[in-house]
Amino acid sequence: MHSQRYLFPAATLVCCAVSALHPAAAAAESVNALQWEINADKLTRMENPARIVAEGHVELTKIQKTTGKKVNPKNSWNDLLGEANEAVTAAPAPQEKSQTAGGDRLAVSKAIPQISDNAAAVPEQVSVSTVMTTVKADRMRYNMDAGTVQVDGKVFIEIGPDQLEADSGTVNLKQETGSFENAVIVGQYKDMHFEGKVIEKTGELTYHIEDGWIITCKLQNGEVPPWSFKAAETDITDGGYAYLKHATFRIKDIPVLYTPIMILPAKHTRQTGFLFPLMSTSDRNGFGMELPFFINLSPSSDITLYPHYLAERGLMAGAEMRYAVDHGDKGTVMGNFLSDDADAEGRYTYTDQERYWLRGKADQNFGEWITRLDVDLLSDRDYLSEFDFGRTGVTMSDRYFLEQFGRGVQDKTVDQRSNSLRTLRSWGNGMSLQASIAGVDDLKAGENDSTALWKLPEVKHNGRLSLYDAVKTELSWNTDYVNYWREEGVGAQRLDLYPKVTAAVPLLGQHLDASASVGVRETAYSIDGNGDQTWADSDTENRLLGSFESEVSTLMRKDFGLASNDSWSHALRPFLKYTYVTDDDQDKLPQFDSVDSFGNQNSITYGINNFFYLAGLQGKEEVEREYGYIKLQQSYDLRSETEDEPFLPLQLRTAWYPVRHLTLKYETDLNVYDDGFIRHYAEGDYLSDRGDIFSLDYLYYKNKDADDTNSVRLSTLINLMYDFSVGYSVEKSLEDSVTVQEKVRLIYHPSCWAVELGAETTPDNEQITIMFQLANIGAPFGMDLLGR
Repeated sequence: MHSQRYLFPAATLVCCAVSALHPAAAAAESVNALQWEINADKLTRMENPARIVAEGHVELTKIQKTTGKKVNPKNSWNDLLGEANEAVTAAPAPQEKSQTAGGDRLAVSKAIPQISDNAAAVPEQVSVSTVMTTVKADRMRYNMDAGTVQVDGKVFIEIGPDQLEADSGTVNLKQETGSFENAVIVGQYKDMHFEGKVIEKTGELTYHIEDGWIITCKLQNGEVPPWSFKAAETDITDGGYAYLKHATFRIKDIPVLYTPIMILPAKHTRQTGFLFPLMSTSDRNGFGMELPFFINLSPSSDITLYPHYLAERGLMAGAEMRYAVDHGDKGTVMGNFLSDDADAEGRYTYTDQERYWLRGKADQNFGEWITRLDVDLLSDRDYLSEFDFGRTGVTMSDRYFLEQFGRGVQDKTVDQRSNSLRTLRSWGNGMSLQASIAGVDDLKAGENDSTALWKLPEVKHNGRLSLYDAVKTELSWNTDYVNYWREEGVGAQRLDLYPKVTAAVPLLGQHLDASASVGVRETAYSIDGNGDQTWADSDTENRLLGSFESEVSTLMRKDFGLASNDSWSHALRPFLKYTYVTDDDQDKLPQFDSVDSFGNQNSITYGINNFFYLAGLQGKEEVEREYGYIKLQQSYDLRSETEDEPFLPLQLRTAWYPVRHLTLKYETDLNVYDDGFIRHYAEGDYLSDRGDIFSLDYLYYKNKDADDTNSVRLSTLINLMYDFSVGYSVEKSLEDSVTVQEKVRLIYHPSCWAVELGAETTPDNEQITIMFQLANIGAPFGMDLLGR
């Protein structure tokens, strides 16, 4: 076979134009031309068939040229100075030769229409070149007739958001497809990593991989993946999904789990697909597996399904729906349902096998109106204790709502669970208007009618108005309308009006602060007996009370220097307060809340508040922080009916913040008569700079009509070396020496994945769970599934 060879050392050759100009395109607004350009140390052209062989630093580039009119901005210097724009009088020649850094450059392109010398008749044309695709290799053989390229040695292809590296391969320039051996694909943002013995590029962003593996985090060159999905065959679709056949989940290339088929989202953006499963085993539930499925509805909303199979209990259905328009407009609703195959035993008392928990919160602003929604509906009081595990348990739900909305779910021991919808409008002059509806899911009632009070609705209007600035006199008012309803028992509509005038008293000297207030409180009732046989009074009642309150206090502060050039301050505020409310016959009034028992007060309250501060330099700025407080107060009842025991319990409230992120609090109430201490509460919380967590709560409360409360809760998470963390939590009832719940967690969390092994013990169950979290898989909206 006879062939001719043309050598172009260190040359560049534009080898083909993929798209030609349509005849109508010359007169169009813009012109697009696509062409491939080869750069190499050495280019050899052969005939029969026509082909080009490139060697040494070969680079094949796909370039798009766009030609269009040049638009002069209206505020250009030409317009401002009143000068005419210069006309373009020459067009590029069809072929030109220019000197390049590496040698001669041969450029061949389609002719571009000439631009007229008459600048007023034809606007100036500009041409912009954009690199669309780059192929690099040590050697390249280009078949000009077939439009295929064979590449060998350090193959590198960059197209769109993806990068491909391989030992060798074949590229079809016309279809932009190819096949590569021992190849690696790094996806958008370097977080989706594919490797395969053979990778076929089947479309613009679609691939077929044989004998390969996938990981969704960044790897260093030569690094063994900390985890991966290995599969016999993998297909990457243009919809952003990876379909794996005969897949194994591996840790450090050691197979851990096998599945015949798996679907993974293969984009950095939120994608519909399965999240990583949670597995568990326990005495009461048997083997369990939760396989979440994430559905991306839009950039601002999604749904996650949580099917949870429990061998001894049945299939628990779970779902979560979220939306987030912006920081102030967002909402989440979660729900679980189980048709329970197991009967109540031990300490559990539920009677209905249809068990559920629905909870949700929403923050929504409508103009100047701030709206808050809280929903908490529960089938029975045992549910939260039995199913406090996994992504939908009460612990994870409470943490999520607290982080996202600033308010968590109600404690699992609460039997009357509140549900409310509130909206508030505030004005800068101190006035506010709030409307709300509130219902109660009463777990104590069981199959009987509930006596829990609902507010359908409640409207409050509060405000204040300055009357005389010279002595700081103001008028304030609290107005409240509420319709109390319940299934069983007395209900009522109540209107409460409470205007009050408060004024400073300047007669006691400059070192004393004194104030006095006088108010009138009118409360009207429209009462619904609701079939209550014990209610035999009138359907309407009215109460008029007068109130007087005065307070005298002073504030003393002293600063103390410290050896570290910081300062320590002590503020002391003793106070004395007198409260009087007229006595009215309230025996005929229904009792709903503190408003109904407001009357008949005559007491003196005295106390001392101590505040401590630390001040020092933080950088070049002097800052002051609270160091702690001690508050002590007691009231003395002057009414004749309490003359035998006029002293109310002595109250002590203390807090200490010795270092940053450490809080210690203690509260106690002391009955000075026979009962002694009737309440203790202690709390300690610490969060270190490296993420260690420690929390301790203790509560003691003496109940007159029920068993005393005496419990302690401890929770801690310690970050160890080598990416390990260990967590422990326990809740004990000291009154009856019962461990309510005890949990141990071991977490391994390297840079792009984590696994948690947990063990939980309750009086009626022992459970072990394992939960994985992989980078970009299983944590939409940034939720930390391991709760670190």
